Amino acid sequence: MTADAERAEAERLIANAFEVPTSYRDATPLPAVGTTPPVPQPGRPPMSQRATDASSLMLYAGLSTVPPGLIAIGLLIASDYADPVVVGMICAAPAVIAVPILAVARLLRGAQGIVPPEHHHHYNGPVSQQHHTVSTQTRGLIAKTTNNGS
Repeated sequence: MTADAERAEAERLIANAFEVPTSYRDATPLPAVGTTPPVPQPGRPPMSQRATDASSLMLYAGLSTVPPGLIAIGLLIASDYADPVVVGMICAAPAVIAVPILAVARLLRGAQGIVPPEHHHHYNGPVSQQHHTVSTQTRGLIAKTTNNGS
């Protein structure tokens, strides 16, 4: 191609470039926002990136213990070293941990009756109420409470 032919082709391309639209704006109105409740989306619930990473790490760490456990079970069964007493102790370990936790929960449920019931006072005549703010400070493993105020 000669220089004149190249120049003519470039001018033709530049002239045609402005005839074809390069963007489009959709002018249709957006739908109105109503009182429709949010719909749960599939997948993981929304959370921060750090929480997502931590939950993924916990899932994969838990899954990574399955193959070695299955291999150990297979070896114990194949070699006849699986002692039923030891297996029973291992299986009972979660129950040994759960029993005190359940006992404390039952104790706390029983403590609800200790709180005095709500009192309503009805007065006939003028009544003066005074409210005082009391600052409380609690410190230590065995708590010592100091009340400062009138």
